[in-house]
Amino acid sequence: MSSHAARHAASRERHTTTGSVISDFESGYSFGFDRFQLRACQALERGHGVLVAAPTGSGKTVVGEFAVHLALHEGRKCFYTTPIKALSNQKYADLQQRYGADNVGLLTGDNSINGDAPIVVMTTEVLRNMLYAGSGTLSRLSYVVLDEVHYLADRFRGAVWEEVIIHLPASVRMVALSATVSNAEEFGEWLQQVRGDTTVIVDERRPVPLWQHVMVGKRIRDLFVPVEDSSAQAPGQGSAGQDGAGDGHRRSRRRDRRRRSDNGDQLGEVLVNGAQMRLNPELVRLAQEDERETQLAHRRRHPRARGGRPRPRTRFAPPRRVDVLTELDRAALLPAITFIFSRAGCDAAVRECLRSGLTLTTADEEDEIREVAEERCADMSDQDLAALGYDEWLAALQRGVAAHHAGMLPTFKEVVEILFTRGLIRAVFATETLALGINMPARTVVIEKLDKWNGETHADLTPGEYTQLTGRAGRRGIDVEGHAVVLWQPGIDPERLAGLASTRTYPLNSSFQPSYNMAVNLVGQVGRERSRTMLEASFAQFQADRSVVGLVRQLRKQEEALAGYAEAAQCHLGDFMGYARLRRELSDVESRQAKQRGHQRRQEAVRSLHRLRVGDVIRVPAGRRPGYAVVLDPGLAFGGDPAPLVLTARGQVRRLGPGDFPAPVEAEDRMRIPKHFAARSPRARRDLASTLRNRLAGLPRDEGGDAAAAPDDAADTTAGVSTEVEELRTRIRHHPCHDCADREDHARWAERYLRLERETEGLRRKVASRTHVIARTFDRVCAVLEQLGYLAPAPEVEPAANGSGEEQPDQRPRDAVTPAGRKLAKIYSELDLLAAECLRQGVWDDLVPDELAACVSALVYESRRNDDPEPRIPAGATEAALTEMGRLWGELHRVERDHDLSFLRQPDPGFAWIAYRWAQGAALEAVLEDADMPAGDFVRATKMLVDMLGQIADAAGEESPVRRSARAAVGALHRGVVAYSSVG
Repeated sequence: MSSHAARHAASRERHTTTGSVISDFESGYSFGFDRFQLRACQALERGHGVLVAAPTGSGKTVVGEFAVHLALHEGRKCFYTTPIKALSNQKYADLQQRYGADNVGLLTGDNSINGDAPIVVMTTEVLRNMLYAGSGTLSRLSYVVLDEVHYLADRFRGAVWEEVIIHLPASVRMVALSATVSNAEEFGEWLQQVRGDTTVIVDERRPVPLWQHVMVGKRIRDLFVPVEDSSAQAPGQGSAGQDGAGDGHRRSRRRDRRRRSDNGDQLGEVLVNGAQMRLNPELVRLAQEDERETQLAHRRRHPRARGGRPRPRTRFAPPRRVDVLTELDRAALLPAITFIFSRAGCDAAVRECLRSGLTLTTADEEDEIREVAEERCADMSDQDLAALGYDEWLAALQRGVAAHHAGMLPTFKEVVEILFTRGLIRAVFATETLALGINMPARTVVIEKLDKWNGETHADLTPGEYTQLTGRAGRRGIDVEGHAVVLWQPGIDPERLAGLASTRTYPLNSSFQPSYNMAVNLVGQVGRERSRTMLEASFAQFQADRSVVGLVRQLRKQEEALAGYAEAAQCHLGDFMGYARLRRELSDVESRQAKQRGHQRRQEAVRSLHRLRVGDVIRVPAGRRPGYAVVLDPGLAFGGDPAPLVLTARGQVRRLGPGDFPAPVEAEDRMRIPKHFAARSPRARRDLASTLRNRLAGLPRDEGGDAAAAPDDAADTTAGVSTEVEELRTRIRHHPCHDCADREDHARWAERYLRLERETEGLRRKVASRTHVIARTFDRVCAVLEQLGYLAPAPEVEPAANGSGEEQPDQRPRDAVTPAGRKLAKIYSELDLLAAECLRQGVWDDLVPDELAACVSALVYESRRNDDPEPRIPAGATEAALTEMGRLWGELHRVERDHDLSFLRQPDPGFAWIAYRWAQGAALEAVLEDADMPAGDFVRATKMLVDMLGQIADAAGEESPVRRSARAAVGALHRGVVAYSSVG
């Protein structure tokens, strides 16, 4: 749709809503709503749920805020959920400013503010826990906003979103806000199935056009150019395109056009900001030149090198970060976010800018930056600020440069976000976590590399990740266009980059699977059978069922073909398929026995090679050059099978292996090898070969080194034939169909039938494995919980007095959950079952608060790649309890394995000493020095520990000593930098 037509359609829709709640809502904004926003708001006003899939920065949250507006208008409640606490804090501040402090609350793991307000912002986990607990806060709830709902693809946390969607009361209207995904319609179809009327609205248009560039050396070049002139600058690209491909010489332009013509089909055409574009041929030429230079340098260094891939080279070294910012500043493309997939890399980039003296701010801006930083950090002691590197951090801020990553103190990150939003920070070096929801758009996004470490290996960026990162470029209402700049690196592939840049969507795939906590909560609320049915309604099962549809269609086709083959193989003398199965069985048995005989012969050959000694004369019956040879070295030192080194009668030195001996080898003669024989000396080889030929002259069947005939393994075809083979041959000879004149014609059809039957059986197994997969996993989870005593078999339902068989009022599904199970229901953790076992078996009963904090940290902490593999652990009771936790985990792991499950990772004591020291009251500087980790990681790990201790206190029970210790540990841990609020 043209921009004029889109404006006309939006105007018409806006006209139809005059006087409605939407008009009142829209009047509170400084801009008119886009068509997709109006359509979504109208659907909500009509009483439908909505799924909105649109690019980052397009204004999806307007739809969520309209749900808030409707709830207040109707006198009802709205919960606004987000995937991360930082985004919850940000949304809380936005809504509080719009609707007032009395109307808005916040519930996260760190904060509980005004939880009974009509509008409550919370993390998705908090809402999930409310639903399982049957919280009274859910009363009068009318709307739930699931911001960043595409998080349900996250393999660690994604299940939470599906749990919420499935378990929300039917009366609640849901607003699901997602990044642009390629299967939005499929996801919307599932929502309609589980939530009722749901309007799916997909908008792929960015409100701010995005132009793609590559920085080669110190020059910014366009990634795409118009189709009609591949050497011209793209329209609307402003200063970023001034040094683009359009400045080449006329001769190189002709060469580019010729190359474009030659490679036109390869490069293809893409739609960029409404115009037909293609990959810039100049970049392809540069990549080809880099490849030639790499190969040439490799040949110069290794003139005889063959095979293998040389290390990529480029005559354009990646620019220094300071040079990148300087060029962006010159081209008026700041503020910019540079994505570096390393925390250390982000911090190093800031230091590099400081050392260079780069300054991107004015004196007045420096003063304003200092004011904001000092105000936000006013509660911190000078000692803590010194330990956190406050002075260097502030110096960089005042220059307009900052880092942003998970290793930073939350308060420091918040200051960066505030200053960047106000336009006071011009350059931020960030990890990819910045792209996950925090509202920090920039004019330009820079991506240093197209691969990142994923925890196991360096993996290429996916189109979805690239889209998420570059989605930050272009500030709505500020910039007329956004820019993405990728730095030219050795080995860069422009075509792959063009593919990343032109793929706007990625699929949303469920990562849902039942957990132990989920199982006891569901069984306790609705019973096992209904729980099973509810889980069958998950998006994971929906997608599995859809994938089965195609497999079932294929299965039906193959079954029809089988029927045709069987008919074609019919014989008037009897059951030909039975006869064919006998022939197939005979073939399989003979093949299996042949393999066994071959394996036995190989083993015998290997054993015979072990017996060879230097000077043995042997006959080599197989290989490229069979014949006689003398052993120079038995080759026993190679490890594995022997690999003797021999000299042939023709004077060639060869290394042999078991493959050269289909039968065992025996020494037929022996000869003396000179003590100082040099195998590399041609003369020595000639002399020894001559001696060998003289020795061979007296041996039988010698032909001067020519190949001797190999033994005839087939001399006696009946030798070694098993009874099983003989019986099958007899049954085949006596079958009625054996004498059919058309036997081999029937056999061809039967063979096709049997081959397809095997394929079809594999397809049936595949279909079965995807059918009811979630329910079967749930059954295995329940079996584990039954075996361990967390679930009891549901009580038998006694018939009512009137014989109706109705369930008695006191026989609730809750009866199937044991007291231990009810404790497990209060623990939301990856190691939920281990925590519940520790409570039940009293592992923590005698621990004081600091010891308990150390032990519980093993349930929430996961070591990073560079952590100490043998971390320090407090001695005494803590060490004993951690050892017992490890033993319990081993028992649970064996139970899981017996039920084909693997949910529980091993507890990790990597944070135990740090938690112990902090709970004892140690100073921040000392703890960080012991921890050898960034302040942000320390704070985040401690807050997760505080949250887990709170759950354990609730689950332990009123009279439990663990409850008292856990609450005391929470108080000891929640101090200093851990207690600093990151809200408003």
